[in-house]
Amino acid sequence: MDIKRNGSRPSQKAPEDWFTGTVRVDPLFQAPDPARASGAYVTFEPGARTAWHTHPLGQTLIVTAGLGWVQREGGSVEEIRPGDVVWFPPGLKHWHGASATTAMTHIAIQETLNGKNVEWMEKVGDEQYRK
Repeated sequence: MDIKRNGSRPSQKAPEDWFTGTVRVDPLFQAPDPARASGAYVTFEPGARTAWHTHPLGQTLIVTAGLGWVQREGGSVEEIRPGDVVWFPPGLKHWHGASATTAMTHIAIQETLNGKNVEWMEKVGDEQYRK
């Protein structure tokens, strides 16, 4: 058994290469081998979002606060609210973040395959982001 105490893992600013706007990542867990799941609280300030990306084994988002937007490639922008659970299947190109006026926090859970849990792509531009 391993208990990760609150406050024992420092908050991090999300990398500007893969995020637009102010985004904070609070690590929750990184399961040891042979398990491959990891999770984090991710807080997006209004207007902040990820770049387009995929996950080799998919990703689950559990919205805990605020109002957010998600979009899969070829789909429309969808609103997400606290209590919503979003599943992105393996390899599905998508992005997620806060709405233009309201911050959003979610728990992100994904698994690692061959040492990688995400493939980052181009940023979501302002015109594409606007709903």
